[in-house]
Amino acid sequence: MTFSYADVGIPAVNAVSFTLPATGVTAIVGPSGAGKTTLFQLIERFHTPDQGSIRISGSNTAAMPLSELRARIGLVEQEAPLMRGTVRENLVYAQPDATAEDVAQAVEAAHLTEVIAALPKGLDTELGEGGTGLSGGQRQRLAIARALLTRPDVLLLDEATSNLDSDSETALRDALSTIGARCQVLTIAHRISTTIGADRILVIEGGQLRARGTHAELMDHDDTYRRLASQQLTPAGASS
Repeated sequence: MTFSYADVGIPAVNAVSFTLPATGVTAIVGPSGAGKTTLFQLIERFHTPDQGSIRISGSNTAAMPLSELRARIGLVEQEAPLMRGTVRENLVYAQPDATAEDVAQAVEAAHLTEVIAALPKGLDTELGEGGTGLSGGQRQRLAIARALLTRPDVLLLDEATSNLDSDSETALRDALSTIGARCQVLTIAHRISTTIGADRILVIEGGQLRARGTHAELMDHDDTYRRLASQQLTPAGASS
């Protein structure tokens, strides 16, 4: 698949091709401006590829009604948009007919069961605008649970881990591992530490897919990934 913005001659995504299984966790990493966000926008059909196609379960997304595509893709952005209201209202916003069992399963998959149980009124606890009352990591996991209630085939996640403490990051990583058993999770990883447990990692640079593999494989064989990892995983004060 290739795509160029109208006012830019160099493709933002250049001959990128990959196939993913129905379940699992796939992390996309790369330097700033590599084309990661553009790739997500193409999957969501905010842009149309100049060449190539995107398929979900064999179906060309370009031929799908937009409503069907939106139903098959869940999206969780860095700044998870939550509204003033109860935890329950935020969860079922996109799926108002969700049953109590549906909600419980989504909450459990997002590793939020204990968090919600500790709130003053559980699911009926009032949140402020933007999810005030929850930590950044809890807000994003709540948004993930909300997306899961729509039962997507693919969950797109633009990680907000750059703003999460280590405990929240671990909880998110554990949640993604659980969710990966239900659907394909495709995540833009801003911290290499969150890619370590991914089933596969795609390294994007200059709009091209330059390498793919596990964390261990890429540390052995890809200079870009190894450089990004060394910048983030080297302990403070350690010499390089």
